[in-house]
Amino acid sequence: METIGRDLREMQRVPLAASHVAALRAAGTERLYPAGTYLARAGEPADRFVYVEDGEVEVVNPFTDERHLPSTLGPTQFMGEIAFLNGGNFSMPMRAVRDTRVVEVPRPAMLRLMSEIPEMSDIVITVLAARRRRQLDTQDGTLVLIGEEDDRAVRRIAEFASRNRLPYRSYALGSPEAGAVATSCAIPIDRPAVIFGREIVVTDPTPDKVAQLLGLNHALVDDEAFDVLIVGGGPAGVAAGVYAGAEGLRALVIEDVAIGGQAGTSSRIENYMGFPTGISGADLVWRGEVQALKFGTRFAMPRRVAKLERLADATFCATFDNDQRVRGHAVVVATGVQYRRLPIDRLESFEGAGVYYAATEIEARYCKNAEVVVIGGGNSAGQAAMFLSRSAGHVHLLVRGPSLATSMSSYLSSRLEADPAITIAYGAEVSALHGADRLEAVTIRSDGTSRTIPTCAMFVMVGAAPNTRWLSGLVDLDPHGFVLTGAAAGATSPYGTSHPGIFAVGDVRAGSVKRVASSVGEGSVVISKVWEHVRA
Repeated sequence: METIGRDLREMQRVPLAASHVAALRAAGTERLYPAGTYLARAGEPADRFVYVEDGEVEVVNPFTDERHLPSTLGPTQFMGEIAFLNGGNFSMPMRAVRDTRVVEVPRPAMLRLMSEIPEMSDIVITVLAARRRRQLDTQDGTLVLIGEEDDRAVRRIAEFASRNRLPYRSYALGSPEAGAVATSCAIPIDRPAVIFGREIVVTDPTPDKVAQLLGLNHALVDDEAFDVLIVGGGPAGVAAGVYAGAEGLRALVIEDVAIGGQAGTSSRIENYMGFPTGISGADLVWRGEVQALKFGTRFAMPRRVAKLERLADATFCATFDNDQRVRGHAVVVATGVQYRRLPIDRLESFEGAGVYYAATEIEARYCKNAEVVVIGGGNSAGQAAMFLSRSAGHVHLLVRGPSLATSMSSYLSSRLEADPAITIAYGAEVSALHGADRLEAVTIRSDGTSRTIPTCAMFVMVGAAPNTRWLSGLVDLDPHGFVLTGAAAGATSPYGTSHPGIFAVGDVRAGSVKRVASSVGEGSVVISKVWEHVRA
């Protein structure tokens, strides 16, 4: 399956050209780091590009202060992480092994050079992406979670980190690794914890607090102005961010959970053109995010827009759930949809403790070798069932209708029916949930009869409710809450709404196809009309 980033060892043997190095020297400053000096520490801003001219730099284990990787960086190589593109923070400490001479280029100057010299940009971005890929594959990161399977707050951080492609390590409560980390941090060894480095133990952990440590939710200036506010970080929103940045628009993409939206939870997309062996939704959208960052588009996450207002000067003001505000000359609504909650007693009490709305590697770990239930008849439910069947003991797919023919792609339904690890029940629904603190069993009603099966996980993927409440009545909606566009809204643009300057793309738009490819296409095309509106 396709993944972003070529082989890291291969790419790090590709040196920057002499002309690239000359440009770095002209824009940067030479600096000498004596042996043993830290060039960067975890949590510090990734605010500069560091090119090694002479010497050696190593990655340091933040808990032992020893060399963390067998390989080091030497002359002609450069130091950096993918967080450099969006002004995030370093995730691992870096230290000079011996006296090391480097050229440091401030981030704004380096981003300008990368925009002017695409060949250099290609090398830098590919190496940074490959490094992040290696971190994810080896679970290398300064963020450490203890007791993920025992504590909902820690589990929520794991889900946030996993969906946003953030490297972290997770240790089971009571394991020797967890005990060693807890001892080094001087905290109780028998309690769940979220730790960043050796010195920061996150109390009452939330995604927002972790995002601050990693430099994700940048401190926007209150009332900061942009050309376009793109609300929603799924395929449509990220595509709009790519094209907005490429057209020179000052753009901000706002996402409240994870870049990728619902598509980011898809383990395998096989019908997206250009990826014959398939690609995960998270990888696909991450590629777009990196592209958007390269063009200067900014991301604010996790941030939820609570209210949108039109100001007297015809600009728009978006107020976040933390009362911070940003302004934009135009707004692209790309908030997509969310799965509906089922009217089942105690459903909310089991959310995050057996009831899930996404099937990623995180959830798959929770139900290894167990029986699981997936509810839904669309592609998302089918992909989830296929993915979970690799680790679960058995998957029960519950479909309310009489068949999958009208709601699921043919290739996917055929695979489901042929997989012995999956049982499809038509005309079935869950009528009751059982368990104390965690889900332990469900009762399934079908053909007038009921049966109870033990399960630790139920995945709900039924129906879709549009995320449009925050629009504050500024645009016309259809009876189901989807945004009307084009002729139906009295707009000349197919993605224009009833309010000039507000556009809608992707699943949130009434009449959209509800496919990743179409969402990417709409997000790409809408920017031409946004550009016309902003320049007018």
